[in-house]
Amino acid sequence: MSSYAESWRGILALGLLAAPLAAEDLGETWGTAKREREYYRVVQLPIPEGLVVEAGAFHVLPDDRVAIGTRRGDIFIVDGVDAEKPEPSFHLFATGLDEIFGLEYKDGAFYVTQSCELTRITDTDGDGEADRFEALSAEWGYENYHEYAFGSKFDEEGNIHVALGLSQSYNSRALFRGWAMTVTPDGRTIPIASGLRSPGGIGPNEHGQLFYMESQGPWNSSCSLKALTPGSFQGHPVSFNWYEFAPELGPAPNQPKSGSRILIERESTPELVPYAVIFPYIRMGRSLSGFTVDRTAGRFGPFEDQMFIGDFSLSVVLRATTEEVNGVWQGACYPFREGLSTGILNIQFTPEGKLLTGGTNRGWPVRGIKPFALERLDWTGKVPFEIERLSITPTGFHVDFTKPVDEATASDPASYKLGTFTHIYHGGYGGPEVDKTTPTVESVTLSEDGLRATIALDKLTLGHVHEFDLGAVRSREGGPLLHRHAYYTVNAIPEAR
Repeated sequence: MSSYAESWRGILALGLLAAPLAAEDLGETWGTAKREREYYRVVQLPIPEGLVVEAGAFHVLPDDRVAIGTRRGDIFIVDGVDAEKPEPSFHLFATGLDEIFGLEYKDGAFYVTQSCELTRITDTDGDGEADRFEALSAEWGYENYHEYAFGSKFDEEGNIHVALGLSQSYNSRALFRGWAMTVTPDGRTIPIASGLRSPGGIGPNEHGQLFYMESQGPWNSSCSLKALTPGSFQGHPVSFNWYEFAPELGPAPNQPKSGSRILIERESTPELVPYAVIFPYIRMGRSLSGFTVDRTAGRFGPFEDQMFIGDFSLSVVLRATTEEVNGVWQGACYPFREGLSTGILNIQFTPEGKLLTGGTNRGWPVRGIKPFALERLDWTGKVPFEIERLSITPTGFHVDFTKPVDEATASDPASYKLGTFTHIYHGGYGGPEVDKTTPTVESVTLSEDGLRATIALDKLTLGHVHEFDLGAVRSREGGPLLHRHAYYTVNAIPEAR
């Protein structure tokens, strides 16, 4: 380990890890970090001097140690991540891999998604270091450093799903770049979806449906969560050239019209999947990354069965909830915690129900000031007053809160400020918020326990993000919401019963 550490000291001394841009170049913060500390504190996990741990993937092992796969191609086994005052130990299990963005473990073997392949890694002689590396699947191309691959955890059938980024994030020059693949336990590799651009993570949502995180760029005016279903087209047509290698999916979908709207293009291209949750650019992240679901049984606070997502550029963690309406996925996103120390590549709940975050500031603008870090978000036991979730109704929304609301403010329609917008669906990079509307809140009905407000609007607008500002709502204790904003993407409207 000493020679390994010395080599990274040299790299750091040469300044090869890119410095972050000034915070003002990345947009305004939420301004809630000081209040957030009361409910979720940031705990540093010290990394030994000279060791570089740019975490890209996590996995909790059967003995409760945590395995960390890194951008630098290492796998560390870490003990002590849940200690009250952590002083974790790091053991280098494997090295020489390439950009690890997926990590699993089963029957004594690691399953590692790296840029070039899905690799099974074992320690055959029991000395604590990997000595056998087997390519379980290498059925995709890899020619450029920016051709990342993101791997899921095992599904119920033992499959791993892989989301492949485009070549240099703009082209598809290597086989199946811009596709999602399913790798079976015996190594069969099945193409399932085209049209990905620059994934940041892949895995199930809170309902078990496979999703991936997409980044802003061409054909994507903002970051978004999208449902990955077999045969689907995720929106970026540059990868159509590989359909001849996936005959089971039939011909390529229709070429979308640039400058349109995604719900309009779905009328002629039924394979096209709309964004399930749009994250308004800058306000709700700039380069979203790995995600996980809270299954901590309340040990992380009032957000059980919700998705938590990291953001690389803004060094924040966000929440999301999803629901299926008329066969289409949609949902909402919410601020959660800002002020982390580096760009977040992935997150994982620890055995004790704390949220582990890790990443780097190398290569792109990052608000966090550290070149790399491991940090933990610990719930203090105090419940914040938050918008717990939004869900759609035939005429508006249910707004659920984590604490009972004050009747006077929460029953007043004027306390609910809404606006809507959509994006241009086009081949240009990113795009403005367009077609804006201002719905009228016609009525508000509160539940007896004060935990739900049901609001009726004069109109729900298909294809639009519905932006909520509930800054006027107070809890029964008289306090304001910790985060006043939330954003719901409407792809379908349920029928009245």
